[in-house]
Amino acid sequence: MLDAPNVSDFEPEMRDALMGLQREAAQAIARTSRWAAQNSGSLEISALKAMADVLEEAFGALPGRVERIALAPFQRVLPDGRSQSVQLGEALRLTVRPQARLRIALTGHYDTVFAQTHPFQMVEEDGDALRGPGVADMKGGLGVMLDALSAFEQCSFAGQLGYTVLLSPDEEIGSPGSAPLLAQLGAEAQFGMTYEPATPDGFLIDARAGSGNFALVVKGRSAHVGRAFAEGRNAVAAAARFAAAMDAMNGHMDGVTINIGAIEGGGPVNIVPEHALVRFNVRAPSVEQAREAAGRIEEAARSIEDGSGLTSHLHGGFTRPPKPRSLAQSAAAAIVADAGARLGLRLEFRSSGGVCEGNNLAAAGCPNIDTLGVVGGGLHSAEEFALKESFAERAQLSLVILQALATGRADLAGLRA
Repeated sequence: MLDAPNVSDFEPEMRDALMGLQREAAQAIARTSRWAAQNSGSLEISALKAMADVLEEAFGALPGRVERIALAPFQRVLPDGRSQSVQLGEALRLTVRPQARLRIALTGHYDTVFAQTHPFQMVEEDGDALRGPGVADMKGGLGVMLDALSAFEQCSFAGQLGYTVLLSPDEEIGSPGSAPLLAQLGAEAQFGMTYEPATPDGFLIDARAGSGNFALVVKGRSAHVGRAFAEGRNAVAAAARFAAAMDAMNGHMDGVTINIGAIEGGGPVNIVPEHALVRFNVRAPSVEQAREAAGRIEEAARSIEDGSGLTSHLHGGFTRPPKPRSLAQSAAAAIVADAGARLGLRLEFRSSGGVCEGNNLAAAGCPNIDTLGVVGGGLHSAEEFALKESFAERAQLSLVILQALATGRADLAGLRA
């Protein structure tokens, strides 16, 4: 169970706003149920459009105008080395008071990992929890953001703070299309608030590893396995050797992990396969370790080309840079912890090997806390849940953070530096 927030020590205007968020908790949970019932898998274009329509109307109640931004397709590498253009959904961007002296970024994503063919589509209340695809990651978080901003706009101090909301359709596949928008936003904002879920026990994340997605294309030479086996060059076998070499690196670079996600290629067993592809992900806790890992990967890829006729081409790289626990990140965490303390909440922070849009904002120089959504767990599985009592609590937390930023209780001067 979460601690019940204490609003009694706030001035009347804030106390009324905070109590209003508590009264509206049931509506917030019901809205998340409706949003989660709308499938929005990362590559389900029609479903993403339907979800974007819903969000455009909901966030359109805030000041400003919601823009729909077309994203460039991303290129997926096929086993034979060709690239396939993959369409993405639209990003939504809302800018409020762009001329304000203080500006912050609020980000979130409306895609989920669950395609329309995935069996996990049902949303249901189960005791203290709401269960369903995206209830925590992160349609519940989008609702927390919307409720906090709606309450903030009713307060007399709202005019002191400008903000931009960016909702992306491609976070779950690495933000290939929205990354430039995140970089631009992170370069302009003094503080970032992202609405990934907090951990199941309520912890927030203040530091993250970096993540890179890679694909190695291997080309060999086909041959009849009975008549001319020696003339062939087996691309699948070479890809398997590379994958084994990558896996063997685990445990030899402090904090770095390499996960082989897929090996593709081959066909009939009486033909030496000439094409193969290895897809893998790398996590590194620092920029230096990411560079070291990339260097070792490139060296291993080059070793395939031994003069026998096998060739390789490495695609990809680190798309989410590491987000270390810097002085600026520590200051951002202190702002959030102070807001929690005013509500009687004892907020604690952890580091994580997971990645999100907070990595992108931090890489652009914007200190941020990226787990301001609901408390939940079971992410990316059919066990996903959000704790119902956290909907109001985390919306109240965001409102107190916004008040602190707008009134100067949280000093943003020099935070980026």
